[in-house]
Amino acid sequence: MTDPELYERLSAFISPNKRALFDRIAPLRTRHVTVVLEDIFQSQNASAVVRTCDLVGIQDLHVIEEQNRYQLNPDVTLGSSKWVDIHRYRSKESSLMQCIATLRSKGYRIIATSPRSVTNTPVSIDLEKPMAFCFGTELTGLSEALLDLADEHVRIPMYGFTESFNISASAAILLYSVMERLRTSNVEWRLDEADLMTLKLDWARKMIHNAAGVEARLRADDIDHSDIGSGNDARDDT
Repeated sequence: MTDPELYERLSAFISPNKRALFDRIAPLRTRHVTVVLEDIFQSQNASAVVRTCDLVGIQDLHVIEEQNRYQLNPDVTLGSSKWVDIHRYRSKESSLMQCIATLRSKGYRIIATSPRSVTNTPVSIDLEKPMAFCFGTELTGLSEALLDLADEHVRIPMYGFTESFNISASAAILLYSVMERLRTSNVEWRLDEADLMTLKLDWARKMIHNAAGVEARLRADDIDHSDIGSGNDARDDT
């Protein structure tokens, strides 16, 4: 059974309204931009960034948990964590290095949000190559290790007395600005057809009670019908 065929069959178990939402929203998702959170400890901020990713169309969020466990507040996420893929790094070795290596293997530029940037801002940064924007803790920002590992730095211009936006505001401003530029650019930021179908399948499975069991039955039925159609039934011809 192909993925499109499986999706058609699973769709019988979800509402027409939800399927219409999948068809509308999935083509607006991207993996050209992703987000890295390093040791965020306030659940409100952690949750607000997930919600921002969902609202601007960013599908993947990477979380480094070397010092602090990543916790979500359902009153802030409002269900957005169901639709965003959250990848957590909390290995016994360096979670930071594991995350960076994973992203680089997929072709991402590691971009640190930092006042160190002289030229890069959300409205000037190059959009051509995939981008992984990194945000640090509420008090001290990104670690020196991540700042040193970054391929680029980006800053959000500020015009007031205080030194920085909080992390949820920074993420919202930067990600919205970059995604709006991407959507009006010639950059290939959309998911390809195979990834699009995989995403819709994942979403459908999240809506179905005991989705694994339902899928197993559908696949078994498909095999049975295939055997009957090809004459390979259980008849003994000896």
